[in-house]
Amino acid sequence: MADKDLTFWDHLDVLRHALIRILVVWFILAVGYFAAMPYLFDKVVMAPCTDDFVFYELLRRIGETLHLHGDFFTEEFRVRLVNINLAAPFFIHMSTAFWMSVVTAAPYLFYEVWRFVSPALYPGEMRGVRKALCVGTVMFFVGVLLGYFMVWPLTLRFLSTYQLSTLIENQISLNSYIDNFMMLVLCMGLAFELPLVTWLLSLLGVVNRAFLRRYRRHAAVVIVILAAVITPTGDPFTLSVVAIPLYLLYELSILMVKDKPQDTEERRENADR
Repeated sequence: MADKDLTFWDHLDVLRHALIRILVVWFILAVGYFAAMPYLFDKVVMAPCTDDFVFYELLRRIGETLHLHGDFFTEEFRVRLVNINLAAPFFIHMSTAFWMSVVTAAPYLFYEVWRFVSPALYPGEMRGVRKALCVGTVMFFVGVLLGYFMVWPLTLRFLSTYQLSTLIENQISLNSYIDNFMMLVLCMGLAFELPLVTWLLSLLGVVNRAFLRRYRRHAAVVIVILAAVITPTGDPFTLSVVAIPLYLLYELSILMVKDKPQDTEERRENADR
């Protein structure tokens, strides 16, 4: 009860200490990633550029098992990056370390959010918020891993081999690779927060289960368009890699959102009739 009796300025002070702790954790992680970046860049960031990447090995095994002989399953793949900016390696070194620290600090960020809001919650609300933060953390990392191991390799494989003309040789710059890599992986992580966002909107009364069910077909079209934007490839397999998980997330959102009280009463009345 003492926490609930804090003044406005006391709450600001608590928030200030939480932000300081978050910044300290980010800074420590960023320094660690900066020191380990030469190894991480070769073994993690640049790993999808070589033919021995785990997802390409999986494609080859699928091709061998199902006797598929198309280039998609058998073609050797390698991307070589070029740098045309003198200062780019240094700034990319720093920015990559920073974004890696942001991604890996997500659980601690959610923990600090929990510490800040939990004193003002009732026991029933605490269980719901704790569940939402745990699910949000797990789903974020699932999205990041899916983006890194499947979506980005497929996108890179298509875009790096796409030719507008045989007279044009594709040379991918370091800046272009990093920008697209970070954007896509982070976008996949954020996209997997859809159930959490939907649940929060339902608490605010913006959406409900009936609303999500009514616009399910519209959501499917939007998801396909979004998947086409994230992975602009021509084959249905690549499109489905993104579209199917996103649609399953939409269905999960429907299960997580509760009905309006009047909707539940109407269904009971219809069942009685």
